[in-house]
Amino acid sequence: MLSELSNTIAKPAWFGIRVHPRNEVRASDNLSLRGYEPFLPARRVRRRWSDRFKILDEPLFPGYLFCRFDVSERTRILESPGVIQVIGIGRTPVPVGDAEIGAIRIMVESEVGLSPWPYLQTGQRIQIETGPLTGIQGIVVRSETNNPRVVVSVTLLHRSIAAEIERDWIGPVTSTESS
Repeated sequence: MLSELSNTIAKPAWFGIRVHPRNEVRASDNLSLRGYEPFLPARRVRRRWSDRFKILDEPLFPGYLFCRFDVSERTRILESPGVIQVIGIGRTPVPVGDAEIGAIRIMVESEVGLSPWPYLQTGQRIQIETGPLTGIQGIVVRSETNNPRVVVSVTLLHRSIAAEIERDWIGPVTSTESS
């Protein structure tokens, strides 16, 4: 029991790592060769070439991977080919919770259809990019994980209206101007 407790305490934390575009696998392999435990969540996709179809593994978080290491080894991580930075606040790495990594692992291992999705927060300002409301800016009022729709408050004539829209219609506001 005591050895279990000391293993839990001494276990390094997970950190997010930003890598060069399209170098996620290379960076993950290099970290693994250096003795670290990288985790590159990926999904299977079918891609068409001019003469054939091919099944590929594509990163769920393009440009990022996760790695378990002790924060004192940050410099060694940064020296690994393909690595740009350890994600954090300023120069201070911030760990990713074990529960979040565990949830991502379960989703990847389940082999259900996964796809990257924009991160939405209540109160976030967005712009509608496709659909009948293209060009309108609004504020996310409700974002539900089990319902592929989002309710957005749109300011029009100094009044607000709500519209249920498809989540894939929206994107971040590209300017700081308010509509």
